[in-house]
Amino acid sequence: MPQVNGRFVPDMKSPRTPDNEEPAAERACDFRPVDKGFTKEMALAEAERCMDCKKPFCVDGCPVNINIPKFIEKIREEKFGEALDIIREDSMLPAICGRVCPQENQCEGKCIRGKKGDPVAIGQLERFLGDQPELASKPKMAPKNGKKVAVVGSGPSGITCAGELARNGFDVTVFEAFFTGGGVLVYGIPEFRLPKAVVKREIDGLEEMGVKFEYNSVVGRITDAEELFAEGFDAIYIATGAGLPKFLNVPGENLPNVFFANEYLTRVNLMKANRFPEYDTPTKHGKNVVVFGGGNVAMDAVRTAKRLGAERAIIAYRRTEDEMPARRAELHHAKAEGVEVMPLVAPLEFVKGEDGAVCAVRVQKMELGEPDASGRRRPVPIEGAVEEIPCDVAISAIGTNANPFAKMIGDIKLNKWGYIIADEDGRTSDPRIWAGGDIVTGAATVILAMGAGKTAAASITRTLVG
Repeated sequence: MPQVNGRFVPDMKSPRTPDNEEPAAERACDFRPVDKGFTKEMALAEAERCMDCKKPFCVDGCPVNINIPKFIEKIREEKFGEALDIIREDSMLPAICGRVCPQENQCEGKCIRGKKGDPVAIGQLERFLGDQPELASKPKMAPKNGKKVAVVGSGPSGITCAGELARNGFDVTVFEAFFTGGGVLVYGIPEFRLPKAVVKREIDGLEEMGVKFEYNSVVGRITDAEELFAEGFDAIYIATGAGLPKFLNVPGENLPNVFFANEYLTRVNLMKANRFPEYDTPTKHGKNVVVFGGGNVAMDAVRTAKRLGAERAIIAYRRTEDEMPARRAELHHAKAEGVEVMPLVAPLEFVKGEDGAVCAVRVQKMELGEPDASGRRRPVPIEGAVEEIPCDVAISAIGTNANPFAKMIGDIKLNKWGYIIADEDGRTSDPRIWAGGDIVTGAATVILAMGAGKTAAASITRTLVG
């Protein structure tokens, strides 16, 4: 057993502590959380695996540069409150990030242990601490500076920016189009992956810091930037996200029971469509469901369909399973719950049934050709290879476009795809307006959106108060 700083640590090939998951056959029937999180004993055991690297590459892999070795050291010492304080210096949302961030491509992907075995389960350790917010110290608040900032959108980028600004002494108001806070965290991510209570806890924490929330407020329709400045706001941060769906552009896409993933997930996650008629926003509970796409949203949609009673739930993707951009954990969970993966197919046409709704989808079989601009091998149709898949619900989860309200908020420059043009600090063409998250970068991860909010808050602070 190797020794690090006088401490014996498990050898490099020691396995990571297994995730604490509900049995697949049971969890696929309801919306209970899939992963119950580490117990204290599990967290202590996993913390022992950290090598205390002199050059911690894990920190470089974290978009907000959390001091990972330090908080893990505090876990080993069972100083959980201090460990959580270390995380909160750089991240406002540890309970959320610990659940949904792609650690395998970020902090854990850089862990030195991963070269010979399993990386340290950094995400699970972060979640373990984030789920105990009562242990954290009260945030240190700067004196009020008399400046007001409007934040448009309450997703991860918006609430991170709001929290940082509040700590820096600003009077912050968040304008949210929906009736509740959290943005994509509540309408896009299912309960079984991110419980709404976890998001509400973070929103409540911001309100305790003095952040105000204005719900049902669509900036760009009800009001705009100039009106906000006239009301006394000194700066605006736009974090509206990228929620406009991309179209498949195939015949039959407008048939009943052909959904965009965002609409389908919003109906269930936010409008409680799974509890109709108790809640009055129904959605079709399909028995044969096909979801087109290979990312995390596609996984969320197909696993939701399974929980709504689908007897056959299929992920159809135009490349192979290896090329799917979804987290490996999400793909593993989906398959364990009975989801079928159908690789190398692309939709040609949604077929209308006798009742006027979709009854099948015709797909083109593909093969991989030469790499495209993304570096991945391009899917090429196989001539004459067409088949028909029966379905009573079909869902498109092939990505999103910029929120169209962005261009209505203020006179700021957009790129040709409708995303806001902003510099590395989040500054737009209007020196009073900053922007960040998916409305600038396109659809990305929660932690990258948070990083943009944190960066913009620092820039706003430097600009307005020095």
